[in-house]
Amino acid sequence: MAGSPDPRTLWAARGTYATRTAWAGALFGMGLVAFVDEAVFHQILHWHHFYDRGTPAAGLVSDGLFHAFSWFGTVAGLFLLADVARRGALWTPRWVGGALLGAGAFQLYDGTIQHKVLGLHQIRYVDDVLPYDIAWNAIAVLLLAAGLVLVVRTRTAAAWAHVER
Repeated sequence: MAGSPDPRTLWAARGTYATRTAWAGALFGMGLVAFVDEAVFHQILHWHHFYDRGTPAAGLVSDGLFHAFSWFGTVAGLFLLADVARRGALWTPRWVGGALLGAGAFQLYDGTIQHKVLGLHQIRYVDDVLPYDIAWNAIAVLLLAAGLVLVVRTRTAAAWAHVER
């Protein structure tokens, strides 16, 4: 087919930009999950604010800052994705793996560090928060595991792309 890239060139480009592709996905995944957390749990359900140890006004301001920074990550990930695609090196499974890793990493960090270690907020203020904690962190581990499988599988293929050049 005329205009189709040589498969060896495509694999070489994917191998060269494999790390950038994974980071593009990771930043996007972190930002997207942070956005969903803020929109659903903070705004729609009113379960908590990013910072619940102060006044309601401080909670709203902290939510706004959290929302802004989450979108900085999302946009940065999309800029990296656009760069990789422009170079003809877009590798969708690697990007999805990075996105799942980023999403899981953010959610696990949120559920352990922010909720338990720093005590910035809880998932939900109820008598028995344990089921919420278990569900939150179990979903994070599942996202991490799925992302790790994809990134490791594509990492192996990226290594072979460099060998075959």
